[in-house]
Amino acid sequence: PPSPFAMSPQVGSHRDISHESLSLFRLLEPQIEILVLGTGDRVERLHPATLKKMRECGIAVEVQDTANACATFNFLMNERRVVAAGLIPP
Repeated sequence: PPSPFAMSPQVGSHRDISHESLSLFRLLEPQIEILVLGTGDRVERLHPATLKKMRECGIAVEVQDTANACATFNFLMNERRVVAAGLIPP
């Protein structure tokens, strides 16, 4: 099935998440504070350089399994935080 990374269709699994595949999230206005990434059924480790580059752009990244990522996204939205999500189906 197509990935919910609709703006980054090259993302099919957590292995495809890179600084380049996250580029759209760096272009959003207003700039997001937090990017919540759902990596499917399990929490998967992302390359540390990818996370570091996002932090250097002023965006915190929270990596969770997709079910928890959805809940975290909704919670942060209710808190009126500037948040975005990239979700890979479980």
